[in-house]
Order: sequence, then structure tokens, then C-alpha cells
Amino acid sequence: MTFVSFLHDNFVPHIPKPSTSNDATDSGVVQLVPSGQEQLQGDKEKDTGSVYSGITSSTADSGNALHRSLRGRHVQLLGIGATIGSALFVAIGKALAKGGPLNLFLAFVVWSIPILCITMSTAEMVTYLPITSPFVRLAGRCCDEALEITTAWNFWFLCCAQIPFEVVTVNSIIHFWRDDYSAAIPLAIQMALYFLINVFGVAIYGETEFWLSLGKVILATGLIIFTFVTMVGGNPQHDAFGFRYWKNPGPMNEWIATGDLGRFEGFLACLIQACFTFAGPEYIATVASETINPRKTLPSAFKQVFIRLSIFFIGGSLCVGVLIPYNDPQLVSTMGGSAPGAGGSPYVIAMSNLKIKVLPHIMNGLLVTAAFSAGNSYTYCSSRTLYGVALDGYAPKILTATTKTGIPMYCVIISLLWALLSFLQLGESSKVVLDWIINIITSCQLMNFTILCVVYVSFYRALQAQGIDRDTLPFKTVVPTLAWNLWWEYQHL
Repeated sequence: MTFVSFLHDNFVPHIPKPSTSNDATDSGVVQLVPSGQEQLQGDKEKDTGSVYSGITSSTADSGNALHRSLRGRHVQLLGIGATIGSALFVAIGKALAKGGPLNLFLAFVVWSIPILCITMSTAEMVTYLPITSPFVRLAGRCCDEALEITTAWNFWFLCCAQIPFEVVTVNSIIHFWRDDYSAAIPLAIQMALYFLINVFGVAIYGETEFWLSLGKVILATGLIIFTFVTMVGGNPQHDAFGFRYWKNPGPMNEWIATGDLGRFEGFLACLIQACFTFAGPEYIATVASETINPRKTLPSAFKQVFIRLSIFFIGGSLCVGVLIPYNDPQLVSTMGGSAPGAGGSPYVIAMSNLKIKVLPHIMNGLLVTAAFSAGNSYTYCSSRTLYGVALDGYAPKILTATTKTGIPMYCVIISLLWALLSFLQLGESSKVVLDWIINIITSCQLMNFTILCVVYVSFYRALQAQGIDRDTLPFKTVVPTLAWNLWWEYQHL
């Protein structure tokens, strides 16, 4: 049996040609999802003019399920909010110290290429089938149920590991101001806030995250402007330093080894940091099942989110290399964990070096909201992933239960339990705990990207096998063949 014939026989259910109208019939929509597990229906009372206006569980006594309450403006900023966290503003400094400014910039540019391909490929699949945990469940429908289980638990593990990372980071940032308090207090408060935000309806979560994410966008934009103004002489010392630190101590640092090998090792260290910092499109895909008019909203969201993230991440990697040298004493001290919280941020270090007094405290406050927002998004993503796993029968059925406001309460609670790992900070230094979590997250992230490439290739071949014209899809990527190349690339990584 050939690969194409396997897909033709086993891609269940058959992919119907998408309707060109938003008034798609129920029968056409139901064919898109496994019968007996989840249905997309057109409830007139909840109709929003979308292709999928509501989701209901198949259980006879359950009128509750996820609600489509997220609007376009929510989705746009949620995609940014889940990916811009403290790593872009704090942890990126460690990569600068290891590889130097040029290696850091090149690593982020190189990593943006696969992120572009993965974003576009995921957009094509998710906009066509905007159900709960779409890219996870497509792994089972396009490839194999075993791959779906692997994808689901890997992504759930990835999101859950991000929660304690951001919780620990918030506490570390607060230490910039004072440390005469028990670390357990802010850890517990943050966990309680995550729970409250995620149990009172997705609309409340969306609105909260919208404003928090807007603050992160303002912060990232402001730091780029700050870099430009200070490098041309707009600072208390009137020092137009420009790209001085690219000449002295130099554009590349030697890491582990010496010579060309050491500089290459420095690039790899920066690339690993880019893998951790520059996240993919799976977070915005998670909101597909709770988005109003997903086939209209999601395509533009995917495209705009990538453009914005490219500006912030690539621009941010350039900025930190301009502001401080890779051998700055305070930056090097962060490698040993001696610089608390925002004190390890290259931006705060630059502000201190330039004798700017008030701005570091303002940035510290914004960093708290940035890290808190990221952890909040990961709580949401992890709970919805677990809910999708349960819908397909790979987790206890009780996890499919939802409240009247459409919240999978048990999934939220179980996912949030991972935040308890943040209390490890009470027994170990925050640096050790963060390093543990970063290594776990990076490994899961690379595995997740590999799976996304495989799933899209299978999805693409299935469309060909069934004679479906990709021009009829809600969104069509222009780089489908790059998924093959990316699959091999991730094997080498």
C-alpha cells in the first residue's frame, strides 16, 4: 500500500470541500469532526454569522461546552501574548553573553524562517478545521492515533512547564525591588489569579489577556525606540555609542571552545535560546474552537501575528546587542544567578550603565505584567489541550465536563497544578529551577515543531489524494514543500 493510498483510505472522516458561504449547512459542518465525540452546530440563539457558531458535547445530558466568545481583536493579541514573555526581555541576555551580538541576531533571523513556514502551514489546517486542539487532533486524523496521543501530551506538557517558569520569573523580577519576604507569597497569589481569570468564562480571559498583551506590545515597541534614541546620543551621558560594542569586544564570542569552533558553539547557544524564546503558532491555534467566525478571523490573525513577532523578536535580538557588550560584568554575573530578576535584563543593565534612574523601575513593573500574562496564556492553552485529549477518549471522560460558561474546570485545575513546581524555588536558587524548566520546554518545543511539519505534509498529501483544490481552502500557504525540509532540519537539531 502506498503512502497516498493509505491516506486516501484512512483519513477519516473524508475531507469535504469547504463551503464558500458563512451559512454552511449543519450536515456539511458535522462531517468535519469525528461523530460521537464533538459536533459543530448552528444554534440560532448563539449564531454569530460564522461557519461554526457553537460547539456542543455529544453527551446527551450536557448542554455545556466551549463557547465561541473571542473576537478578532482578542485573537490578534492573544497570539502575541502567549509568545512574548520574560524570555524576550530577560533570558535573552544569557544568549548575548554566550554568543555575542552578531550570533544572537543571526540565530533569531535563522529561527524566524522555520517559524514562518510552520505558522503558514498550521494556519492552512486550523482555519479549515477550527475545532478544539485542532493541530493535535489533526495528527490523529492525518497520520495515526498514536501520533495524536504523542502530540497532545507533548504539547500539554510543554504548556504546563511554561506556567511555573513564568511564575518563578515574576517572583525573581519582584526581587529587583526587595527580597525581605517569603517567596511563597507571590507564588501563591499568582497561582490564585491564574485560577480566577481562567474559570469565569473565556470572554473574561480574552479581555484580560487583551489588555495585558497590549502592555507587552507597548513594552517591546518602547524598548526598540529606547535603543534607537540612546544609541544616537539621547541619553544622560550624551554618548552616541551606535554599534560600538560590535567592534569592541566584537561581534562574536567564543563559548566552551576557542577559535572558530568556539564562535560556532556560541551561535548554537544563541539558536537554542531563539528556539525557547521565539515560539510557534500552536498557541493561537488553541483558541480556534472559541473564536467567533474562525475562518474569517484566524487567517488574518496568523499572518499579522508572525509579522509582529518578527519585528519584536528579531528587533529585540538586535537591540540587546547594541545596548551592552557581551562581556559586561553585570551581564556575566547573570550566568551565575547573582543578578536578581530584572537586574539580569540587558535593557535594565543598559539603563543603569547610562545612569538612567527611573526607567528601570518602570520597565520592571511592565516585566511583571509581561511574565504574568504569558503564564496566564499557558494556563489557558494547557487546559484546552487537555480538554481536546479527553474529547477524543485519550484522557478520563470526566475532563470533558464544562461549566455553564463553557470552562473545562477540571482541565484548568489539573493544568494549574503544575504551577506548584514553582515552589522548588524555596529550596533551590531561581536560576537552577529556571534552567531545569528551560531545558524541558526547549526539548518539547522542537518535538512539537517536528510533529507539526509531519502533520502538515500528511494533510497536504491527503488533499491531493482526495482531489481537493487548495485554492478553495479558507487559507492557503505558499510554501507547502518547505515542511519536508523543516522536518529534516529538526531531526538534525
